[in-house]
Amino acid sequence: MIDRNKRQSFLGPALGRILNTCVVGVVGLGGGGSQIIQQLAHIGFKNYVLCDFDRLEPSNLNRLVGATVANLEGPNGPELKMDIAIKLIKGLVPDAEIKQVHTKFQLEPSAFRSCNIIFGCLDGLKNRDDLENLCRTNGIPYFDIGMDVIVDGLEHPEMFGQVIASLPGKPCMRCFGYLNDKNISDEVLRYGQAGDHPQVIWPNATLSAMSIHMALNYLTNWTGQDQVLYYSYEGNKNLLKPHVVWNFIDQKTCIHYG
Repeated sequence: MIDRNKRQSFLGPALGRILNTCVVGVVGLGGGGSQIIQQLAHIGFKNYVLCDFDRLEPSNLNRLVGATVANLEGPNGPELKMDIAIKLIKGLVPDAEIKQVHTKFQLEPSAFRSCNIIFGCLDGLKNRDDLENLCRTNGIPYFDIGMDVIVDGLEHPEMFGQVIASLPGKPCMRCFGYLNDKNISDEVLRYGQAGDHPQVIWPNATLSAMSIHMALNYLTNWTGQDQVLYYSYEGNKNLLKPHVVWNFIDQKTCIHYG
């Protein structure tokens, strides 16, 4: 039998156990979520809780990993993003165990309580706030990615994004200033100025890869180093770097959650 972990054995002797037992939640299986699913499956994770209820649309083909034109033209119409993700996982991990949540995660919070880590690939700040609250309430490490594009009043569009690890006891997204009551209430006015949630594949790949790195280091501690938990992405400059807040935040523990 081929040892598929041969070239990732540097992640430590516990890797096989982690891949077999760790339950990974992924909320949102579109552009960013599909990238995360692809990487998790290639690494060899076997247990998933997936959440998405949308069907594939033609505009998704520019970024949804695993989707093809054929997925738009099935006998029952466009396939569910969930089904595309499952095919991708099963193609790499045939014995994977996958729990499916075909509704908003807020309506089935109990489905995620078995997760050891959760990735959030969501539109909107309110959704992020709700998912982080679910994770913090249940002591589950949460890894958030997101990107946006601003065009109004600018000569050239500006692309930006973030990767945040919200770990039990560590600063949360409110500690970092990424979330607060005002920007959540104002998000309808500021979010997605370049159209209906602008997304392209290459920033999603960058952000997803960093979130996977952060999660694997959390699970295996393969670097032996404390990790930056908040990265900012400047797409126009092709920069992914520790957010300035990380360098100046006073507390290294969370003041919003126990």
